[in-house]
Amino acid sequence: MPELPEVQALVDFLRERTDGLAVAGVELGSINVLKTYDPPPQALAGLLVSGVQRHGKFIDLDLDGLHLVFHLARAGWLRWSDQLTTTPVRPGKSPIALRVRLSDGSGFDLTEAGTQKRLAAYIVEDPQKVPGIASLGPDPLADGFTEADFAALLAGRRTQVKGLLKDQGFLAGVGNAYSDEVLHAARLSPFALAAALDEEEVARLYAALRDVLEHAVAAASGKPAKDLKDAKRAGMRVHGRTGQACPVCGDVVREVSFADSSLQYCATCQTGGKPLADRRLSRLLK
Repeated sequence: MPELPEVQALVDFLRERTDGLAVAGVELGSINVLKTYDPPPQALAGLLVSGVQRHGKFIDLDLDGLHLVFHLARAGWLRWSDQLTTTPVRPGKSPIALRVRLSDGSGFDLTEAGTQKRLAAYIVEDPQKVPGIASLGPDPLADGFTEADFAALLAGRRTQVKGLLKDQGFLAGVGNAYSDEVLHAARLSPFALAAALDEEEVARLYAALRDVLEHAVAAASGKPAKDLKDAKRAGMRVHGRTGQACPVCGDVVREVSFADSSLQYCATCQTGGKPLADRRLSRLLK
């Protein structure tokens, strides 16, 4: 799943390549991808791309005051082409969920692999009309997001910090991969309770959150869309590296599996050397 750093890179990529262009047309490859019906996709034809921005994991194309907003979800991606084929998208015949054609012949496809179709697109007059955007928490890289703000969000929450970091209503843009990386950098257990963190641990977590994301954004910056997935994997220290050596201490990276996801961590760096039980609602082994 693309998270804040990859989504920001896609925003920068699109902003550069759509500058001065207009939308020539929008084609649907999946009727389910579009979550709004008014205005229709045809309303975007001829509109100038006047801006591209990010809201959490959402990408927002400003088209002369109308907004094409999309969320790539777990298995979605953006595939850019400098010269799109003239053959129209045939609904249900390919992984293409939505195609945007631009006035110079270029454009992009939103694709989705797998059977669980969660990629979502919206055409709205105001991005805040998209439910997922309206409910977003603060952006962790916003200039005004301070350690005190972060501490206030954590205060009193008897919730495991791993789950909080992934909660888009708590913070916008962090998912499973970067929450693993942040907690490893902060030397905190994924199952530590937010309300139980002391002042020094909160400071470590805030610093790790900003540092990990800022470095990931810098690493993704300037890369074409097709290279972002590999760049993300290459930058991971623990996420997706079960069985490999922790780059900090050399201990083996361990995994906890759930019904539809997993997390990775280093016991030496994060849990005082105690492995986490690999079962749902895991607790530290005694």
